[in-house]
Amino acid sequence: MTSVLIVIPTYNESESIELLLSRVDAARRNVSDRFSIEILIVDDNSPDKTADIAKNLNLAGTKILSRQSKSGLGPAYLAGFKQGLLGKYDFFVEMDADLSHQPEQLIDLLSAASKTDLVIGTRWIPGGSVVNWPKRRKWISKLGTGYASVALNLPYKDLTSGFRVLPREFLSRLDFSLIETRGYGFQIEMALKAIESGFGIKEVPITFVERENGYSKMSFAIIWEAWSMVTIWALRRRFKRR
Repeated sequence: MTSVLIVIPTYNESESIELLLSRVDAARRNVSDRFSIEILIVDDNSPDKTADIAKNLNLAGTKILSRQSKSGLGPAYLAGFKQGLLGKYDFFVEMDADLSHQPEQLIDLLSAASKTDLVIGTRWIPGGSVVNWPKRRKWISKLGTGYASVALNLPYKDLTSGFRVLPREFLSRLDFSLIETRGYGFQIEMALKAIESGFGIKEVPITFVERENGYSKMSFAIIWEAWSMVTIWALRRRFKRR
């Protein structure tokens, strides 16, 4: 039986967390003959009591990691990975809490998982799609992942996607103290670290649905961090090759 931990960072997701966990629970029960799946909510002290709502559901195989303050997507995931590595999980899943990632497609990502590959749920390949996004958001997403792909010479279509499966072997080798990003650039950085560590990347088409409740955490500062760090990494790689 393959053991899996789904890590879900949360901050003010009270309007979606109950439905999300219900759908994740249904999805994992559908594959319980192949995968033993547990859930770890990493909550950054949400003022709207997201963690309390999740805890009060008393859902089997679900744990809450409560942090003192909001410090970004990257640190939240790293905290979840650190706790998960204390267990015996074979794979770790990243998933957003706002229902933009469809729990029913979890089986597609897990079916593609291997000990030597990072699996990325991808919007911009045949079979992938985005629902209810304005053209501006599509343009920003495609431009961002396109720039990262070209600058870093990584031939992948959705490096910023946050629905993915990471093998234990990759995370156990990774020096978390060297991770430089806190926002969505974290996803690009992790893909780059995987390639540099000798792991492959598989892309699986997913349907991304714009959140109906709450608000997006995307900001200019997050976009700037991702763009500037990609540029720095690209320059480092070029100088290293020279």
